[in-house]
This record gives sequence, structure tokens and C-alpha cells, in this order.
Amino acid sequence: MDQNIPQKNLKLARNLLIIAIAMFGFGYALVPIYDVLCEWKWIERDRPDAIKQAKEMAYEIDKEREVTVEFIASLNENTPMIFRAETQKLKVHPGEYHTVNFYAENKKDTDINARAIHSFSPAVVSSFVDTITCFCFDEQVFKPKEAKKLPVRFAVNPELPKQYQTITLSYTFFDNTEKSVKK
Repeated sequence: MDQNIPQKNLKLARNLLIIAIAMFGFGYALVPIYDVLCEWKWIERDRPDAIKQAKEMAYEIDKEREVTVEFIASLNENTPMIFRAETQKLKVHPGEYHTVNFYAENKKDTDINARAIHSFSPAVVSSFVDTITCFCFDEQVFKPKEAKKLPVRFAVNPELPKQYQTITLSYTFFDNTEKSVKK
């Protein structure tokens, strides 16, 4: 039995080396896998420097179809504000323009510079939602205890594939006060 121990140790070391190499390979492959799964063309719109404002176009309204648009408002944990969507859910016909409002309030006794980042779910629908007006296009400045009504004007493009019947627009506010002061 003692003669088998070096062979078992060698086999164990070889197996552990194979596992370590496989783990390294998987870690190395995660970036291209992520690129394929998320298709960067859909994610680009979440970068503040890449947010694109659409022009209002005259679409042919698809009265035969309804899409539910849900609105979610959230705050980064370090953002001292109140933020909520005044409309939680809206049924729209593709091609119609709608304006919804969000409510934001500074809870501090000092100015806040805040930036909202938007995202879409499912991500593929981002190219089918035309945002005309949005508080997310620019950094927002809130005076002490100031409250604002923040509009978003949008349309769902009638070319949205029929399989997508619910769209979620999510906005998250981040406190950029320190970054804005350092500029």
C-alpha cells in the first residue's frame, strides 16, 4: 500500500494542475463570452457619454398592438434623494409618443449634482425605444431640499418584434457632487 502513495500523489497533482489550467482558461474566455451574450451594441446606451437623443418622427401607429411599458426608479445607495416614477406602468400602441414624469427631491441641506443612468429590459428593446426628452441626458443640479418633476418623452418603434410585449425602463440616480466639484 505504501508503494501506491507516490503514484496517487502524482495523479492528484496532475488532476489539480488540469483543473487550475481549465479555471484559468474559463476566466480568460469570460470576456468574449460576455460580449457575445450581451452584444455590446445594446449595452453602449448605458454609458453617460454615449446616450443618444432621438428626434421625434411621425410613425404609423399600430392600433392592433399593445405593449406594456414599466418604469422603475432607484437610487445608488450613496444618493441622498427621494426618487420615484409617477407612472408605474403604461400600455402603449407602438408608434405613439408618451410623456411620463418622475419625481426627485434632494433630502440634503446642500446642493446635489446627480446623474441618472437608464437601462432597458430586455436589453434588445433599447434600439426600439426612441427617447426624445429625458432627464438622463444631462446631469441634474438640485438645490437644498429642492423637488423636481422630471419628464421622459418616448415612443416604441412599431418595428419592435411582436414577441416583446413588456418593456422595462429603469433609471438609477447617482450622486456626482464630488466629481462635479473636482472638475
